Amino acid sequence: MNRLKSGLATGGLLALALAISPAIPAGAAASAGRDKAPAPESQSLKATEQSRAASSASALGLAKGEKLVVKSVIADANGATSVRYERTLDGLRVIGGDLVTHKDASGSVKSVTWNLRKNVTPATMTPTVSKSAAHQAGLAASKANKETASAGELVVFQSATGPKLAYEVITEGIKPDQTPTRLHTIVDATSGATLTSWDDVKHGTGNGIFIGSVTLATTAGTPYTMKDTHGNYTTDLNQATTGTGTTFTDSDDVWGNGLQSNRQSAAVDAHYGAGKTYDYYNTQLGRAGIWNNGTGARSRVHYGQSYANAFWDGTQMTYGDGTNNAAPLVELDVAGHEMSHGVTENTANLTYSGESGGLNEATSDIFGTAVEWYANNPNDVPDYLIGEKLNLNGNGTPLRYMDQPSKDGASKDCWSSTLGSLDPHYSSGPLNHWYYLLSEGSGAKTINGVSYNSPVCGTAGAVTGITHLKAEKIWYRTLATYLTSSSNYAAARTGAIKSAKDLYGAGSVECTAVEKAFTAIAVAATTETCGTTTPPPTGGALTNGGFESGQTGWTGTAGPITNNTGRPARTGTWKMWLGGNGVAGSESESQTFAVPATAVTPTLTYYIRIDTAETTTTTAYDTATVSINGVTKHSFSNLSTPKSSYVVKTIDLTAYKGTNVTLKFADTEDSSLQTSFVVDDVSTNF
Repeated sequence: MNRLKSGLATGGLLALALAISPAIPAGAAASAGRDKAPAPESQSLKATEQSRAASSASALGLAKGEKLVVKSVIADANGATSVRYERTLDGLRVIGGDLVTHKDASGSVKSVTWNLRKNVTPATMTPTVSKSAAHQAGLAASKANKETASAGELVVFQSATGPKLAYEVITEGIKPDQTPTRLHTIVDATSGATLTSWDDVKHGTGNGIFIGSVTLATTAGTPYTMKDTHGNYTTDLNQATTGTGTTFTDSDDVWGNGLQSNRQSAAVDAHYGAGKTYDYYNTQLGRAGIWNNGTGARSRVHYGQSYANAFWDGTQMTYGDGTNNAAPLVELDVAGHEMSHGVTENTANLTYSGESGGLNEATSDIFGTAVEWYANNPNDVPDYLIGEKLNLNGNGTPLRYMDQPSKDGASKDCWSSTLGSLDPHYSSGPLNHWYYLLSEGSGAKTINGVSYNSPVCGTAGAVTGITHLKAEKIWYRTLATYLTSSSNYAAARTGAIKSAKDLYGAGSVECTAVEKAFTAIAVAATTETCGTTTPPPTGGALTNGGFESGQTGWTGTAGPITNNTGRPARTGTWKMWLGGNGVAGSESESQTFAVPATAVTPTLTYYIRIDTAETTTTTAYDTATVSINGVTKHSFSNLSTPKSSYVVKTIDLTAYKGTNVTLKFADTEDSSLQTSFVVDDVSTNF
């Protein structure tokens, strides 16, 4: 069996004496064994929801002939789910017919997010325009060379003015600048008018930079291959513009020399960027890669001749070598930005036009920046500038500024009714501005040596930041659970407030900050607002049940109570992380507290999240127990389900009324293949 190996690699232009593990965020060295991915999205959940699709359609009151197709299911720790559907009508795909149902733990639908509107039935289902005419319209919309266009598929298109019978024509080819294109053109099937178009290939432009000497995840063998344990791998196109390329190999696992003349050097940057992007989504947001199924992506380098671009085409990343093939476009935030287009495609699937196009582009800016903060590479110091090392402008200025987008001369700081008419790179400005304000707040400040001065729009008040990671978590939940393909800025405000309430509570400072940040970019209030709420239990007689005060109140092994980002806390940033080391050993944490004699039905509640690298389906190699006064109440192992999501557990304390009890969490791991038992939000209810 080939094992993952950390090989030494030198990327870009300069080799430095620096080693950074792509699997472990800065500051996490103490828990270096805890770097496995959470389990991918449960296919059984999707299958279960699909089996209920007919009854769900009926319950939602959909029209006769409409059918639901499950796209994804997001399950929360409390058992609530968000189910994203696509629709068909009389066998025709409904483009823009997506919706999300939000269910509580009992399965009851509490709310529905419709894309534009519920109704998808057009005025007629009989086309009067021929497929051949639609085919020609698709060709006319494309500006590619060597193009081929599909015959046209009859669909229902949910437009801003109502559902229409239409043809979708897909035109593929190569643009004059060598960028591939896969253009979708929607042609009205009754009038022949072109309604809209968008390209699957998303790209950015610039010159290559360096990351220095890093530790690179590769696969051991004869020879070594540039492929990591998640399946991210990097290939050499050797200046071709088609094909998958040849996977990079090396005899000694030392890759590149820091010079562009060595073809491995650009591959190091690309492979590092793909790995960091996967690890960011995995460890910070609980998403197992672009497709949320634990599968990595291919990165192709050395594309075309003097191709000064990089792009995501729906399946893979591709990087050109820049002007005169001398400056590969393999900057870290380029990888994070472009691959995040893939995450958007597989969640809200925001259409790349109008306001939704701006939200799409800003989402990639946000998560490209997030990957840069996560990697914390000293050769690409984290900041809120987009493409700051590309020097496209020729004067050392970045492509975009998140603190004040208008500084680039084209982007907008504030929302307006004309925003949707702009190129998505410029209509992204207000959401980029929102992200900066929510992360760092308004006004002048210096961060990592960069000076910022973020304004607010109109008469909006000042904004206080809540940290970039909280802002990212709120926006990711918004993208994954509340936005639909045609969402606009108003929908973004509504969804982000709902997400902040879900994550932090209606009365939280985080929710209030979300409201203020949207007001600060001139997005008016909607019916969704923050409010007051009863704070979640903090432990009652139990001390520090949320672990936010570190070891306070707990006695046991040093290390399990941590704010390490390798596994997510259910709330806050601290949790008890037992195991996850992949070596033989045991850990435990305990606390003694009193159960009042006057308690009627005293209980203890906690949340636990389990993930494992063990592959067996029969043997409990790694185990954990929860005990009261030495008596085991709950047992877990690498066989326990569900995986990678918090579940709530309760212990009846009635038998212990009027006494002191000792609660103990403990685990034992064998000599290999980690299992993580992560506990959070322990509370007593008397």
